[in-house]
Amino acid sequence: MSDQQLREAVMAASRRPEVLAAVGRVYGDLQEAIDARRPVCVVSGRCCRFDEYGHRLYVTTMELAAFVAQLDGPGEAGDGRGCPFQVGRLCGVHAIRPFGCRVFFCDASAVDWQADVYEQFHARLKGLHEAMGVAYFYVEWRRALGAVLRVAANAGR
Repeated sequence: MSDQQLREAVMAASRRPEVLAAVGRVYGDLQEAIDARRPVCVVSGRCCRFDEYGHRLYVTTMELAAFVAQLDGPGEAGDGRGCPFQVGRLCGVHAIRPFGCRVFFCDASAVDWQADVYEQFHARLKGLHEAMGVAYFYVEWRRALGAVLRVAANAGR
């Protein structure tokens, strides 16, 4: 997969209201599943500092499309060490953050259920790509931002 293929797929999907609505429904259902578990977020910001905390965030084509469609301004690709949308200890795009950010909690009690919830909802997102005819890419967040935000900035988004 090239950056151009990813950009083209994301930008095409970002113009489809039914794609954005489908992602929104998945996120809504995911939030209900998370609320039932009642994880604790202490707003440490560790989850956004990928290298420091030792994890990687991956996103799908449709998630990127929903993110780009709702992003207020062109955004930045960042310095590659963490999420470029982290502002201090807070998420600057909390309302539109991708699926992996929504399900990841530093709360030790979340370890028991996070993987299962992730797999369940990722499978649903993946199935939506096929059902809606959207090319499925699963890409590391910072790499995806580097590819997609350049085109969004150039398009005046």
